[in-house]
Amino acid sequence: VQLQASGGGLVQAGGSLTLSCVASRSTFRGYSVGWFRQAPGKEREFVVGIRWPGSTTTGADSLKGRFTISRDMAKNTVYLQMNSLKPEDTAVYYCAASSRAIYSMLGVPSSYDHWGQGTLVTVSS
Repeated sequence: VQLQASGGGLVQAGGSLTLSCVASRSTFRGYSVGWFRQAPGKEREFVVGIRWPGSTTTGADSLKGRFTISRDMAKNTVYLQMNSLKPEDTAVYYCAASSRAIYSMLGVPSSYDHWGQGTLVTVSS
């Protein structure tokens, strides 16, 4: 499955942004999807994930309440809704898909076989 992430941009602190991840030439059916981010000079960090089958979600404890993931199978799109953004949320955000990840491993990058190109989110203070 090929993934295309979009929706990044410049936003002021306290604002909101929604990122989209589209599965081109395929479908998300059968795939768990995760969002990760990587800030300059830092390691890739898990944000949120949604399990397949079903729609059970999980996320980084530090981001709970601000970041949520959802999936629209009709549009073949997974969304990352980000609220109350902070300057430290500035990073390149990546979506990833896996047909084999179990729920407890959704936060592990090596669980994913397919990655999007990333979209840059910049939060100004």
